[in-house]
Amino acid sequence: GQVTVREFLQGSVNGYLHGDWRRFMDAHPATAVATAIGVDELHSLGRKLLQLPDGFTLHPRVEKVLHDRREMIDGKRPLDWGMAEHLAFASLLREGASIRFSGQDSGRGTFSHRHAVLHDQETEERHIPLQHVTGDGPRFRIINSMLSELAVLAFEYGYATSSPETLVIWEAQFGDFANCAQVVIDQFISSGYLKWGRYCQLTLFLPHGFEGQGPEHSSARPERFLQLCAELNMRVWNPSTPAQLFHLLRDQYKRDFRRPLIVMTPKSLLRHPGSNSQIEDFVAGGLALIIEERAGYPVAGVRRVVLCSGKVYFDLVKARDARGIADIAILRIEQLYPFPRRTLQSLLQTYIDASELVWCQEEPRNQGAWYQIQHHLRFSKRRTMALG
Repeated sequence: GQVTVREFLQGSVNGYLHGDWRRFMDAHPATAVATAIGVDELHSLGRKLLQLPDGFTLHPRVEKVLHDRREMIDGKRPLDWGMAEHLAFASLLREGASIRFSGQDSGRGTFSHRHAVLHDQETEERHIPLQHVTGDGPRFRIINSMLSELAVLAFEYGYATSSPETLVIWEAQFGDFANCAQVVIDQFISSGYLKWGRYCQLTLFLPHGFEGQGPEHSSARPERFLQLCAELNMRVWNPSTPAQLFHLLRDQYKRDFRRPLIVMTPKSLLRHPGSNSQIEDFVAGGLALIIEERAGYPVAGVRRVVLCSGKVYFDLVKARDARGIADIAILRIEQLYPFPRRTLQSLLQTYIDASELVWCQEEPRNQGAWYQIQHHLRFSKRRTMALG
């Protein structure tokens, strides 16, 4: 017999699709969700994450990581990327979510920033703090998967399309490792909804940044993902602070408009002194599509606005401050797709003396975001700035 498209998408056709996606079917993409948490909740989660079994012996370097995280929760030092990620996961777990995380060396983190799995140096016992945030079983799974990206990502895509109550994350050891899973990205992740009506909240972590490691291990190829973007089929982000990642992960699970999320995650920024967040950034505000200039930076007299995304922002600010330049403003585009054109136009209108709009990226001209976003920049300049 025949069935309607709605019945098909609801998964009611002889169990053809698993998971009940009905509440997500009429979601609007522009609906905002609250991602901040209370300060008491943050402290409670932080203390829970730092609890160890009696007599558990850590490696001295890992003990230093947990010591630093205690100081972060106590407000003695800013929060880094590893702690922000843990707090995002812990808060979602306490709110009822399940989390599945796979990737090469994802337990420790390729750059030793995560340490989601702790090992007793004497007994070799494992302890995963995120599995003990709630009392109803280990709804957090983190898996060090094999170096077979095509197979692993294909499995995680299927898992994500079948489990609406689970935040599924796949992490490439380096962003360019997604090359080996490109067919899954092209044929399923980017187009599964339009071809088969498959809802999916799969999240990809792709370490990205040009830090002198050569063509390999440098680029997550953001241009490839942006070329696949159309009709709100997925989101592409390049967050530049730990708090942004915290809000982004919570937003990805809590929003009803479910689409895949591509995250250009950092490498050197994981320990960059300028790329950190205060407790206030987690308990107030939320996800920023574009990050404005630093508070107190003069608006009047700015002649050039430089737009960028990711790590290169910190290089630009360092160079500007070292030269004492006060007439150039630098804004960070955190969400590359869907491009936040209206937000950008609103911000540009505040720079009444500016006549120059510049895009700066660390990637070569034929890579990165430029070719996929330049039409938005040209349009925004015409609408908000006098032609120089």
